[in-house]
Amino acid sequence: MRRFLTVLAIATLCGGAGPAARPAAAAEKMFAFNNGAEPETLDPALMTGVPEHNLAMSLFEGLVTYHPKTLGPAPGIAESWTISNDKLTYTFRLRRSIWSNGDPLTARDFLASWRRVLEPKTASEYAYQLWHIKNARAYTKRTVTDFSKVGIRAPDDHTFEVTLEHPTAYLLGLLAFETFMPVHRATVEKHGARWTRAEHIVSNGPFVLAEWRPQDRIIMKKNPRYWDAENVKLDGVVAFAINNQNTALLRYRSGELHWLNALPIALVPKLMKRPDYHKAPYLGTYFYRFNCTRKPFNDPLVRKAFNLALDKKTLCKFILHGQYEPARSFVPPMMPPYEPPKGPAYDPKRAAELLAQAGYPRGRGFPRVTLLYNTSKQHERIAVVAQNMWKKTLGVRINLVNQEWKVYLNTVSKKNYDIARSAWIGDYMDPNTFLDMFVSGGGNNRTGWSNEQYDALIQAAAGEPDAAKRLDLFRKAERILIVDEMPIVPVYYYANLSLRDPAVRGFYPNPRDLHPTKYLDLAPAGE
Repeated sequence: MRRFLTVLAIATLCGGAGPAARPAAAAEKMFAFNNGAEPETLDPALMTGVPEHNLAMSLFEGLVTYHPKTLGPAPGIAESWTISNDKLTYTFRLRRSIWSNGDPLTARDFLASWRRVLEPKTASEYAYQLWHIKNARAYTKRTVTDFSKVGIRAPDDHTFEVTLEHPTAYLLGLLAFETFMPVHRATVEKHGARWTRAEHIVSNGPFVLAEWRPQDRIIMKKNPRYWDAENVKLDGVVAFAINNQNTALLRYRSGELHWLNALPIALVPKLMKRPDYHKAPYLGTYFYRFNCTRKPFNDPLVRKAFNLALDKKTLCKFILHGQYEPARSFVPPMMPPYEPPKGPAYDPKRAAELLAQAGYPRGRGFPRVTLLYNTSKQHERIAVVAQNMWKKTLGVRINLVNQEWKVYLNTVSKKNYDIARSAWIGDYMDPNTFLDMFVSGGGNNRTGWSNEQYDALIQAAAGEPDAAKRLDLFRKAERILIVDEMPIVPVYYYANLSLRDPAVRGFYPNPRDLHPTKYLDLAPAGE
């Protein structure tokens, strides 16, 4: 009975001409959105997912932050910077700012925070983002043990210097990412892994953590000690952890949420008719990841067979209602002048032939393997379709396993899976943000796959000053990834499908779907 009533309610709300009437204006301006999952952590050094990134932008601020319209680099804790003629040394001048507990925030906090990311004991999966810095990779890998040789300096409280291994054109945009955000040293040292609890955490962003209700919501309130507090218009932000998209849709219609950035795909054809529905490009790729350390996926023939047996066009047309484009590359084709190579198209006959060459004709002798995905109806539907396609074409049997977000991340990180549903959203507008994650030993590789030629191409691209040659190096690397070796199967390119309350102000669509809460506002009721 409850299921029937829920479906009926959703059908009713989808048919409406516009957003539901909002309740009368509350005493506080609290922007509420669905973050989709319980965050794995609030420690910037350990964050890896989009739900965590959404929270980091409110709680912390790095040297550089995002411009609200362009997402280009804008002054954050650094009020200005200079770049040497050889593009290798960046000198940042820090503004006078304080932590949420009143302590002064200095260049030494950044020095200690970045060192903490690079320390092997921290186990930061994003440590490789700092490897553009001189000797940073060597320090993480322990071929250099003297931190003074790493290209990071704090000559005084308000000066921070960064020396690079090679010119990195996108460095300033990268510095807005959470891995580069500072943490309060004394709090981390005193409380260890518990330092991010509401009763302990000290941060430096436009908002502070007020309450964390596990599996429900995170409540953040305006930080009165933030350096630009007078220009922060919201009184607070509420991030809900609702992983059931139908439930989230109902709560949006009831007025609990101002923004819903993931919708039940089956209802999109009806939701598209609403004036508060928005579709925009999104710099992301949905893909399946193979555990290349386990049989049978240690064999590239098997991996290629699975890719060729997946009819992505049919999946996108009928399961995703044509809202997403099937992917034949890992890098989305939306960063000109880079043109990614195309991987093999759907070819069931060739897929069966390759599996037979690998020793499993018509699936005979193929072990029972699992496909892992994090809890979501949409992920489940896609997994069921993939499961059936692989069974029909290859004769193999796949078990489906779903896990809650934090458990799923831990499972994939430990490579305790066969096939895992994955997604990658670009951290900056450059092909490198997609391709460098699969270098050998990269923290976000998580496949166990390693290829020396691929590593060499990515490294060469990092130091290549000629733009055209650099992009050609990336194309050669991506061809190894999605044609020659296939440790992953690209499935589709994302688009951002959302509902947004018309009362929200300061919200600008962009390919990364990042909307710094510092710049948001809510119009008064009736306006």
